[in-house]
Amino acid sequence: MLMLTHEARLSALREELKKRGLDGFVVPISDEHMSEYIGSYAQRLAWLTGFGGSVGSAVVLEHKAAMFVDGRYTVQVRDQVDGNLYDYCQIPKESIGAWIAANAGSGARIGYDPWLHTRGWADNVSQALAKIGAELVPVDANPVDAVWEDRPAPSDAAVMVHDDSNAGQSSAEKRELVADWLKSEGLDGAVIGALDSIAWLLNIRGSDVDRTPVTLSYVLAHADGTAELFIAPEKITPEVARHLGNAVTIRPRTEFESALQHLRDKKIAVDPGSGVAAIFQTLEDAGATVVAARDPALLPKAVKNPVEQQGHRDAQARDGVAVSKFLHWLTKTAPAGGVTELDAAAKLREFREQTGMLKDLSFDTISAAGPHAALPHYRVDEDSNIPIAPGSVYLVDSGGQYVDGTTDITRTVWIEPVEPSAEVKDRYTRVLKGHIAIALAVFPENTAGSQLDAFARQFLWQAGVDYAHGTGHGVGSFLAVHEGPQRIAKSGGGQAGTDEPLQAGMFLSNEPGYYKAGEFGIRIENLVLVEPREIPGAEGTYFGFETLTFVPIDRSMVDVGLLTREEIAWWNDYHAQVGKILLPQLTAPADAEVRAWVEEGCRPL
Repeated sequence: MLMLTHEARLSALREELKKRGLDGFVVPISDEHMSEYIGSYAQRLAWLTGFGGSVGSAVVLEHKAAMFVDGRYTVQVRDQVDGNLYDYCQIPKESIGAWIAANAGSGARIGYDPWLHTRGWADNVSQALAKIGAELVPVDANPVDAVWEDRPAPSDAAVMVHDDSNAGQSSAEKRELVADWLKSEGLDGAVIGALDSIAWLLNIRGSDVDRTPVTLSYVLAHADGTAELFIAPEKITPEVARHLGNAVTIRPRTEFESALQHLRDKKIAVDPGSGVAAIFQTLEDAGATVVAARDPALLPKAVKNPVEQQGHRDAQARDGVAVSKFLHWLTKTAPAGGVTELDAAAKLREFREQTGMLKDLSFDTISAAGPHAALPHYRVDEDSNIPIAPGSVYLVDSGGQYVDGTTDITRTVWIEPVEPSAEVKDRYTRVLKGHIAIALAVFPENTAGSQLDAFARQFLWQAGVDYAHGTGHGVGSFLAVHEGPQRIAKSGGGQAGTDEPLQAGMFLSNEPGYYKAGEFGIRIENLVLVEPREIPGAEGTYFGFETLTFVPIDRSMVDVGLLTREEIAWWNDYHAQVGKILLPQLTAPADAEVRAWVEEGCRPL
């Protein structure tokens, strides 16, 4: 009999913990690869609590439980998770270790699944529990799985070859890069657990995880350029086997742990960010020397080759038409009322599908009307869905997965016929000024993203306001829409990647914003490419950004009086380029209205 309520599920988990002699258990949003987006089989936290965000954890004790989320989900967690069952805790202000130490007794045994947490996390929580004489205990099997009666099975979808014509580099060349690094470090091999790194290294893609074209697997890369791929055998087609060739040994995924146990006396690199605690422990127990080191595929994956760069431009040109068709539809339809957030998200997907090349969305569309636009990571569903009201702000953050590129774009538009307020125009224009400042930035070699972050915030700071998210994230090539190691964000606070030097070939988003709780939110996002910048007389190497996203930016909220001549020139140059890229694709008679809308949107300020 299936347990339908979250209260019943919580009770069942507590009974299971008693059977196992555990006084508590930690349930994260995570899989065995520390992925951002996870398959349905790994959605344990959503099943247990109802929480639908992408980051969070629950702690379940015998008589008390708590939900831990960051500031992005302060409102959402209260809407989705029963406050009678769980305390609400905000990280990093409140830590899981400190909460358990304050609420569990001396001698308590708190379970955790070592395949779902990093070694660093386990060490930190263990230290907090040791202060009260409690213990963090690794479990052999996840107790949530024991009570989740209708838990989905992991995807059995077949692997797909990512052709060299799109990858721009063969798998053999990529494996040789990793092998060279291993030899230079005196290492025998590296465990690669991040699914997008595996996909990049082997030039394969999959459909095991919504929004990210990866396949569930592990790789053990060796210093001679060979590799072992641990994957469910039924996922490998003859075409994929031929593509991988003799240098890649295909082994069942179930043999991964035992393979680690046979690495005695080997020096093996494991990334502490994507390698789970169980991998470290298994290797150490086997007598291997474990070296904590960054995933050797991470940086090469982030620096896109010329083929990937051109593929992305092609994908953006295609995607830009789809988004422009959507925005034309929205501005024509929404002022009459009756269009909901879900209607808009579905219509945008429909336009992308009309390209005939969409493989998936790159993330769940943020279709946010009015006060929902003030939630940076809002995700609409049947319960939260509201109409897009005339005389209000509408924010849409969306993207597509295409074989030649991954897109991510945000546009904020004003729904007529009422005019936007002076406050809305002021905030929108300050966000725009920050966006332009990043687009025009010129910076020397070895500049980190954190050093550019204030460029985007300065105009908001002048008005005494700010935004709580980063300004830019890395983007994959038909891979993860959020990709490291580079970021543009404030330094400190545990923000990984903020100190990573930006290199030519890296993709980043440029997305400053402003959010007034309960009223409206604004974000303007394009993707950019780090490129060399020639400066006469320059002393050293300098970089700037090539803008990659071309869709008209809403002008109805722009206060032109706040813009400098340079900013107006950027706007006009940008929109001239929008016209050059989009209008040649809008020549069919059926596109006449969209073409006119684009031409109007591209008029000089």
